[in-house]
Amino acid sequence: MDRTELAAFLRSRRERIGPADVGLPAGPRRRTPGLRREEVAQLAYISTEYYTRLEQARGPRPSREVLTGLARALRLTDAERDHLHLLAGAPVEPPPGPPREVRQSILDLVDRLPGSAAFVTSATLEVLAWNELAAALMEDFSALPRRDRNLARRAFLGPRPGGRRLYGVSDADAFARHAARRLRTAAARYPDDPEVTGLIRELLDGSEEFARLWASRDVAVAPTLRKTFQHPLVGAVTVNCDALDLTDRDQQVVIYTAVPGSRSEEALRLLSVIGTQRMDAPR
Repeated sequence: MDRTELAAFLRSRRERIGPADVGLPAGPRRRTPGLRREEVAQLAYISTEYYTRLEQARGPRPSREVLTGLARALRLTDAERDHLHLLAGAPVEPPPGPPREVRQSILDLVDRLPGSAAFVTSATLEVLAWNELAAALMEDFSALPRRDRNLARRAFLGPRPGGRRLYGVSDADAFARHAARRLRTAAARYPDDPEVTGLIRELLDGSEEFARLWASRDVAVAPTLRKTFQHPLVGAVTVNCDALDLTDRDQQVVIYTAVPGSRSEEALRLLSVIGTQRMDAPR
């Protein structure tokens, strides 16, 4: 525990927050910037005396519960929260399983890409968020139970309507290798998570291909930069593939875009109009 740096960090974070930021009245006699010590203590549900000792580098090592309260009271970012824990000698424990909550800014980004099919996957390739064009190009994820939104399960265990594997993508075999690599990384990162271990066990029992890829222990696969979907309504759709890593959440944003002026771009435009409705369904 670095008491001196912890005290300075708490003081610097306290001084940058105004009373109005946390719903407190400013009052007429506020001589210093930011919150008062007693206000931080109140918001963190600890005694003023205890908080004062922390800021004076005289306090004992705070518990994780106290650190959580301070992080909440001081409106710390994720990076600041982690730094607070490190200074207190209590590093943030890794989550027991892959994070599933997607940041609002990422949700907004995905929705603001109307000309691209975009979605977010977890460390185990569960589709966590998607825009309308991704649903039209691949499938309506909102109509599926959570377990069926996992692309690794879909790749190795189906279903395969019309004999099409994984939405008829041209790189299905390469994606399978990528999925096995992602799951091996997830297994090492979250060894005690029952969902991770259960998914791997299910794939080992149900897919000889996955069992073979798993036994190879490969951890590096070349990324696919372009792929073609065989869509049942608009035919072949060739897209460029980009994946943005969200390292703080162990997630990826996947974006599919077509070459401007190409037939595939026209197909995506048509899909954006069709959406997830089935024009070939009987009426």
